[in-house]
Amino acid sequence: MRKFASLILLSLLCLPAACSSGEDTTNKDTAPANVDADNTAKNADVNTPTETPTAQSESGPDIEISAAIRKAVVDDKALSVNAHNVKIMTSSGVVTLRGPVKSAAEKQSIEAKAKQVAGVTSVNNLLEVEQTK
Repeated sequence: MRKFASLILLSLLCLPAACSSGEDTTNKDTAPANVDADNTAKNADVNTPTETPTAQSESGPDIEISAAIRKAVVDDKALSVNAHNVKIMTSSGVVTLRGPVKSAAEKQSIEAKAKQVAGVTSVNNLLEVEQTK
């Protein structure tokens, strides 16, 4: 039963990666100031120093860390839909957060939630705040 639950968690964690088109393979990790935060090209699995969803470790503890962070984020109903869908990748206890959020407060809130999970050694917060329109 535990393996089945881990498999379900892994498939939920990988769902955002499966939904991307993967067509754009350019490195767009640093968006210009006048461009809105966008998550579309960030899922491409290219040889860049930045983590993509496929960087998620398959070790049990790393999967559990990512799942615990995802649960904390989704359970916070004050966060926007974009915040609920940020990428959360864990490898050897190091968590990388990526994707657009509505505000600096959301960015800080998600980072704080990640840091509270047992087993997290550090958090790379690469979340981008959307421009106000």
